[in-house]
Amino acid sequence: MASRDEHRYPKLLRVPRVPDDAWLSQPQAACQLGIALFRIGALIACGHLTPAENSAGRAGVTITSVQAEKTWRDSATYRAKTLRLLKDTIGFF
Repeated sequence: MASRDEHRYPKLLRVPRVPDDAWLSQPQAACQLGIALFRIGALIACGHLTPAENSAGRAGVTITSVQAEKTWRDSATYRAKTLRLLKDTIGFF
C-alpha cells in the first residue's frame, strides 16, 4: 500500500508535470488553505485548483492555483462564496 505522498494521478488524466518548486502535495495544499484533505479533490474537480505532478510523478496541485484560491477565499464576499457553492453544486449534476 502506498503512502499518501506517493499517490499518482491516472495516466488518462494527462496531468502536467511541473518543477518541484511549483508543486504542493494535496495534504500540504489542504493545510495551507485550512481545509480538510477531501475538499482538495472537490476543488480540483470544480476547476478551482490545478492538478499537477512533481518531478517524481506524485499527485498534487500547483502552488499558483493554491495561492489564487487562498486570495479568493480571503477577499470574496459572502454572496460570491454562496454563488460559487451553488454553481459548483449544479455542476456536479
